[in-house]
Amino acid sequence: MSETLTVLKTRRSCRAYKPELIEEEKLNAIIEAGTYAATGMGKQSPIIIAVTDKALRDKLSKMNAAIMGVNIDPFYGAPELLIVLANKEMPTYIYDGSLVMGNMMNAAADLGIANCWIHRAKEEFESEEGKAILKDLGIEGDYEGIGHLILGYAAKPEAKPAPRKADYVYRV
Repeated sequence: MSETLTVLKTRRSCRAYKPELIEEEKLNAIIEAGTYAATGMGKQSPIIIAVTDKALRDKLSKMNAAIMGVNIDPFYGAPELLIVLANKEMPTYIYDGSLVMGNMMNAAADLGIANCWIHRAKEEFESEEGKAILKDLGIEGDYEGIGHLILGYAAKPEAKPAPRKADYVYRV
């Protein structure tokens, strides 16, 4: 089986992380994989924000938890994350951003980096606090949060894949 198919079949979402940061070289490779995702008409509507600053990571975690209505770390202790936002002016922006997330998730798995897609980026960056973060980062435009990709080293062994459902594919 090809290495690509092996990665696709074995990648799992991780929900327990060690505190150490991943190597810069691996982080850069994961980000680069995201920039090569297919996008509608090749317009590259998404942007990626790499968050390695603990204070910003913790602030985003609190915002995300508040949206959920809980008082836990929705980033499961992952020390860093990549946030994907996409320009709402493009009709394919949600799909474009989702493909960026998928590329980065699979690239991370290929490099031995545990990861998980965390939702609620849309709500975070629609808030005044989220808009202020983007402004502070110098990001202008009509962007919608697509997702957070939390990254790190797994603190527990990864789960086994669930069996694929019988009616997943219809052939005609």
